[in-house]
This record gives sequence, C-alpha cells and structure tokens, in this order.
Amino acid sequence: MMAPGVRLPRSLVPSVALPLSVVLFSASGAAFITQFSPLVGFAVTALFAVVVLSFISVDFGLYVLIISMLLGPEILVGNLGAGSTAGRGITLRPEDFLLSTICVVWLARGAVVKDLGLLRATPLNRPIFAYTVIVILCTLWGIITGRVRPLVGAFFALKYIQYFVLYFMVVNYCRDRAHAYNLLLALLITCALACLYGFTQIPSGERVSAPFEGESGEPNTFGGYLVLMCAVITSFLLSLPQPKVRLLLCALGGMVLINLAATLSRSSYLAMIAFLGMLITLSEKRIPIVIALLFSAMLFLVVAPRSVVERITFTWSQQETSGQIHVGRLRLDTSTSDRLQSWKEVWTQDWFNHPLLGYGVTGYRFLDAQYPRVVAETGLAGFVVFLWLLGSIFHLGLERYRTTRDPFLRAVSLGFLTGYVGLLAHAIGANTFIIVRIMEPFWLLAGIVTMIPALETAPAQPEPEASLSVRYRNSAR
Repeated sequence: MMAPGVRLPRSLVPSVALPLSVVLFSASGAAFITQFSPLVGFAVTALFAVVVLSFISVDFGLYVLIISMLLGPEILVGNLGAGSTAGRGITLRPEDFLLSTICVVWLARGAVVKDLGLLRATPLNRPIFAYTVIVILCTLWGIITGRVRPLVGAFFALKYIQYFVLYFMVVNYCRDRAHAYNLLLALLITCALACLYGFTQIPSGERVSAPFEGESGEPNTFGGYLVLMCAVITSFLLSLPQPKVRLLLCALGGMVLINLAATLSRSSYLAMIAFLGMLITLSEKRIPIVIALLFSAMLFLVVAPRSVVERITFTWSQQETSGQIHVGRLRLDTSTSDRLQSWKEVWTQDWFNHPLLGYGVTGYRFLDAQYPRVVAETGLAGFVVFLWLLGSIFHLGLERYRTTRDPFLRAVSLGFLTGYVGLLAHAIGANTFIIVRIMEPFWLLAGIVTMIPALETAPAQPEPEASLSVRYRNSAR
C-alpha cells in the first residue's frame, strides 16, 4: 500500500488515466453494441473509429468523406426521407452523418489545439455566412408560423449548409500543392469506382445511377456529378503534358461519358452543353476543342445509342396527354411541363404570399428545380443572397484561372469554373446545390481553388499543428 501523503507523480496520471478510460469506454461500448444487430454494431464501431482517427488526423476525415461521396448507401430515418418533404435529391446518407460528425470533431480539435484557427478569411466567407443566416431565419419563421415541422425543417436546413463545413475544412488544411494533388487523386479514383459500378447497370437497360441509390435510383444526381468530374478531367487533359497521365485521363473521361449518356438525364445533357460552351470561351486551345467537338457530334449521330436519342426527342415527341405545355406548335413532355409549371406558379402566384422570407425550408411543396425552390423557401431575401453566393463563386473561379501560372493549379481552376457553369444549367431541372453527391465534390474543389495563391507559393511542409500526442505528453510534464 501507498504511504499516507504520498502522491503519484503528475507525469504518471495521464499514462494511467488514458488506458483506464479506454478500458471503461470499451466495456460500456461493448455492452451497448450487444443490444443491437451485428450490422448496427459494425456501423457504430466504424463511426467511432472514424471519429477517433479524424480527431488525430483531419486528413483522414477528408479522405473518408471523398470516398463516401459516391460509395455510401442511402439511409432513411423514420419518415424524414419520404414523400414531398424530402423529395428527390435530399435523401439521407451516411456521408450526411459523417460530415456532421467530422464537423463536431473538427470543432473539438480546434478547442484542444488552440492555435489551429477554424475559419480562414476567404472571398466566400461573407456570402456563405449571409446565406446560412437567411436559411436559419426563414426556417425559424416557417416553424413559428406553422408552415414547417420543427424537426424536419431543422434537419433539412442543416443539410442545406453542411457543405460549407467541408469547404472550410479544406481551406484550413490544404497546405501545399502536393496535398491538393492527393485530394484530387482520391476524387478521381472515387469517380472511376462509381463509373465501374455504372457499367454493371448498363446491360439491364435501366437508367444508370450512382452506387447504393435505393430501389429507384437518381440518374439526374449521378449525371450532375459526372458533368462536374468531366470538367475536371478535361481541364487536366488540356493542361498536363505527361503522356501516361493523359492516357489515364482519356480512359477515365471515356468511362464518364459512357455513364453520363446512360443516365438519360436531360438536365445533365444541358449541363454538358453549358460546360463545353464555357470551356471554349475560356480555354486557350479553342480551335482544337471546337474541331474535336464537331468530330464528336458527327460520330454521335452515327453511333448514338437509341435510348439516348429517344430520351432527347421525347422532350417534344411524347404522345399528347393532359398537363403538357405548348410552345407554339411544339408540345413539351409532362416532366418538362411540370418543371416549367412550377417556375410559373412560384414566380407569378405563391411567391407573393410570403415575398420576403418565403415558406421556410420544407415549408413549400417539393420542387425539382433549384432556383424556384430557393425563392419559395427563402423568399426574395434568400434568393438575393443565393445569387450573391453564386456570383462570388464564379468571380473566385475566374480570378484564380486568370492569375494562376502553375499548370496543375490552373487546370484545377479551369475545371472547377467550367464544371460550375455546367451545374448552374443543371440546376434548372434539379436541386443541384443541395444534393450531397454533387455538392461534396464541388465544395471540396471550391476549397482547393480558394487556396491556390497560397498553394502556388508554399513549399511542401508537415501538418501545420503539432501532433496531439506530443501536446499531450508536454501537458503531462
């Protein structure tokens, strides 16, 4: 026994407390997990492992997010993911919970490591904060007035702004050119795996969608993601001279185009046209691009799959039925007509009922178009701030492209900007800017593009903060 008045050395207290804490937590965790099915137990264990490893290394959390962007299954919680409240494009997925969890870990890590800094000043800070405030304010007003169910509104308002967390994580932890390269390599590998999965769906004759999309799938979502990745791949292909790299990029680009065609997503086809138009406008290799596009167009007329041609022509060749909109002699299909009708109802009728703050997030019926949805849910105030954010993103990408001299980083900025223009077109017929599988890679790219001036001049260096284990040992002395 220890003599009275004798104390353990302070340096021994952490070494004893840490293992003891691990043992106690493991025992209690084991008792908790045994109350559920093996699948739930595995999921909880995996999530806990991600939390611990993300606390030790934010890089690990970023790579896990990149992999889960397209390879995470869909999960429905109660009835939050069903019906018009959730609608298509904002279903619940593991990456939703993973991003929220890593956000909490990031904040906790910032509290432990005092000199990290959580929010670096960027050109997008003000519009991001303004849009966040507007979304929260409009949702709260919708809850107060009874148009929004509190739990549903709060949850989906969080989904609208959760992607900004990823942006700030990248801005704070993307240290040098090599770090940006590794993040983009992980993004391209994930894209390749998603495309390989898409190939397995093509023989079935069904529209291709991303892995684990549920029974019906979301080809429009997958198409928007593929357009963004096609922009990045094309920009690298135009900018990087290494033959082996260009060969790999050509192969990946071919995989993306085949999958994009097989989605049969007309919004994605429109986005592709917008992306290519912006690419021709900005690129210094306009003539080769135009020649390649003309050749591709002629080749498409010869070898285009019948399903793709029928999907495009279906826009004006559907048999006459109720609900169709006529434009002169042209008769639009019911799907396109529904989208146009929703634009008309929001702008000419329902918007006037709540012009300033809108109906609140989920307070209006489901709309499968981004711009009228923003107007309906957040009113004129939210729409103005949303346009401010969109304009700021465009200005950021254009400024980085014009001022960057590093070929690799210039390709990143070109791919981001042209892909962004494509997404602006995609949002005409989809809720593009609140879809997790499009917005996570988009805001990852936005973070890298924001940091280009620092990446261009920064030498390769270790992680900016001291390791937590070293700080722990120092605090125990």
